[in-house]
Amino acid sequence: MKLFPTYALCRQMAFTLLTGAVLIASPGVIHAEPNIIPQQPTGAITKKVAIVIDDFGNNMEGTAEMLKLPIPFTVAVMPFLPSTKQDAQLAHDRGLEVILHLPMEPVRGKKSWLGPGAITTDLSNEEIHKRIVAAIDDVPYAIGINNHMGSKATADERVMKILIEICKERNLILLDSRTTPKSLIGKIADSRGVPHAENLLFFDDLYTYSHINNQMVKLRKLIHDKDEVIAIGHVGPPGKKTAHVIHEAIPSIQKEATFVPISQMVK
Repeated sequence: MKLFPTYALCRQMAFTLLTGAVLIASPGVIHAEPNIIPQQPTGAITKKVAIVIDDFGNNMEGTAEMLKLPIPFTVAVMPFLPSTKQDAQLAHDRGLEVILHLPMEPVRGKKSWLGPGAITTDLSNEEIHKRIVAAIDDVPYAIGINNHMGSKATADERVMKILIEICKERNLILLDSRTTPKSLIGKIADSRGVPHAENLLFFDDLYTYSHINNQMVKLRKLIHDKDEVIAIGHVGPPGKKTAHVIHEAIPSIQKEATFVPISQMVK
């Protein structure tokens, strides 16, 4: 399973996030229907699936389509961007859980690609603490944090100890996006008693329908093998495609598992 984005992919996603390129959605407020998530199947079905959609906060393509999905997915919102607060509010009004999608330093790539307030390994303890707290405060309704990029930062023990201590103080959960197998999030979170979970699959590390469909097939296989599965998709370049693939797969997945918010998947 390919969980770790390539250098080129990270650069393309970061560039799109910061510039909007030609992929930013049309101007105007997105109107999401509040509290229309249907009752999930109950009874004999005990398996759980949590879908997290990253990169909200910059009026990205696919935002409206994702917010119309009739399942309780989790909205990961970037801080300090043009629609950060709007997207968090829309998600909350829709009855969805919100988490902070915190930009963190990758092994390869320029720090400038990460956007404002990024967490990098060259910062002092005080500056890292200040930036994390500011980012949390900038995303309304955030109940937790997951990493945007971060293959270098999540493998840095000093940085992760600061992040996890803040999560403990603020009663926040942590989702490890797993952009590197060297991540220390789980190990340190366990030692500090911070609730956490781990991504198992990216839907759209490539932006084609064929790849996203293939990843959905992999998700179905994971459901057969595991009781709990977490998968991540994105608004932005693949947003509309990913939303379409997820929407089409909902009825068949609900025969095997219940869609749940990320808070029900932490340990």
